[in-house]
Amino acid sequence: MTRVVLDTEFGRGERFVAACAQGGRLHYIAIAAALPPPPDLAGLRALWPLDVPGYHRVILNDAVTLDLLIGAVDVLLPQISARVDAFHLSPDAAPAWARTLARLAQQGATLHARAADEALVWALTAAGFVCRIDAGAAAAGAAPDIAAVFRGRKAPHAAACAPAAPSRRAVIIGAGLAGSAAAQRLCARGWEVTLIERHAQPAQEASGNLAGIFMPLLSKDDNIPTRLSRAAYLFALREWRRMGGAGQAFTGAGCGVLQLARDARHAKVQQDVLAQWDYPTDYARWADAQEASTLIGAPTPHGGWLFAQGGWARPSSLCEAMLATCGDKLHRVFHTEALDLRRVDDAWQVHGADGALIAQAPTVILASGASANQIAQAAELPLFKLRGQVTHLPADADPAPPLLPLVVCREAYVTPPADGMVCAGATYDNDDDPALRDSSQQENLARLAEIIPGDDVAALAHTAPLAGRVGFRCAAPDRLPLAGALPDYANAGRLEFLPDVPRHPGLHCLLGYASRGLIWAPLMAELLVCQLEQLPPPLESSLVDALDPGRFLLKQRRRAQ
Repeated sequence: MTRVVLDTEFGRGERFVAACAQGGRLHYIAIAAALPPPPDLAGLRALWPLDVPGYHRVILNDAVTLDLLIGAVDVLLPQISARVDAFHLSPDAAPAWARTLARLAQQGATLHARAADEALVWALTAAGFVCRIDAGAAAAGAAPDIAAVFRGRKAPHAAACAPAAPSRRAVIIGAGLAGSAAAQRLCARGWEVTLIERHAQPAQEASGNLAGIFMPLLSKDDNIPTRLSRAAYLFALREWRRMGGAGQAFTGAGCGVLQLARDARHAKVQQDVLAQWDYPTDYARWADAQEASTLIGAPTPHGGWLFAQGGWARPSSLCEAMLATCGDKLHRVFHTEALDLRRVDDAWQVHGADGALIAQAPTVILASGASANQIAQAAELPLFKLRGQVTHLPADADPAPPLLPLVVCREAYVTPPADGMVCAGATYDNDDDPALRDSSQQENLARLAEIIPGDDVAALAHTAPLAGRVGFRCAAPDRLPLAGALPDYANAGRLEFLPDVPRHPGLHCLLGYASRGLIWAPLMAELLVCQLEQLPPPLESSLVDALDPGRFLLKQRRRAQ
């Protein structure tokens, strides 16, 4: 069992440290207006978040998880989805919180509120808490502390009515970034995982590029993709730190990413975004034209965003590193293609092309990217493939490609040299051609010449041999991932809300990562594991809904009604 605590008065984290010392599994949710200093706890300082808004999940170890929610309590509290065992409330606790606290409370949950006023006591009592007031403080005329126990629910609330946690056995189909991250998180929670992959090695499809870029999105209105990418990017950096870091645990480098402005108007937009949100410089800052030109060793007129902790990673290396942490909890079934799922009793049977049984388990996770639509239960998901061709340029060629100290991108990207190769690309094509083609290479090299001007770079269009890789990204219409229970299209009737969407029992998916699989994979895996384990998700409810695989079926039925 995992003990869940919600604290709106984190301070310096003294209660969190004390809760950790009690042992057992702990999930601690803390809300703070601004980022507090890290508590004095071994290993926590290196994982401490940057001071940006939103949810920050910090996994200290396999037993302790801390969620830091930065922002106003009134805004964040309604976005929490959890079954809480203990509450600690700050002196500014408002009576309006009482109903939300009751929604989150387990039967028998305890609550402590410091310096509570009479209105809060009445509100908590009305919501089902039995309150006990510190009589001494009240007699002295001071605002009293109150201790309370939640007794108000005669029937289990919605969260408690959720299906019982399944047997901890799962089959994952696909060993790219999505499937490898899911295997890592499930095995860390004690699950037995069978990983099915049609290739002989992991990360041979969309995750097979020599270099992928990791960086966040920014926007002036802090929209859903921006908030999701921020949470995913920072969570990925923390998880990679726990593994040992880019360049240590896996091939890559946190060398920084410079996103150049397209023109003067775009440069103004980029600067306005930074002025609006005042991000920490470690997260995002402005590099003016002079600094940007110095970084890339070539003139650039406008400057751009500099993400100091961004960089590149080799996805196959990261997949192997994640799978290596699984130990004997992981069973690899590679060079085997899963094509058919059948529900038999309380388990899914996975069959191959010849009808032979490959594996079976109560839980199956589709993480096979663009191939997922071949599975009948996922055939109606609105996924599509985007062809991407990356150009490989030998670092010792003559003329040489740009040899940069960091990743630079605008309409395309170029990486620093790694293992003697510079990667430039990638195209976005709407066809199924798996072969390298010269037109795509020329497109990559033309964009590279726009990013890094100069005679040597321009000459690459005539001298560089056709070399690179073609991959097919799996994307959804809204360009957001699909993470959660798979909708049952065949049994869907009239739908008004996401909870109305019927689901295939025990069947889940991690799909639609497009070109951001490096940062999506860790957070989406964590989200799915929390759903399976009935633990608090690592995102606010509105963002969890934005990732729900049932969102497209819901929109479809709403339009038809």
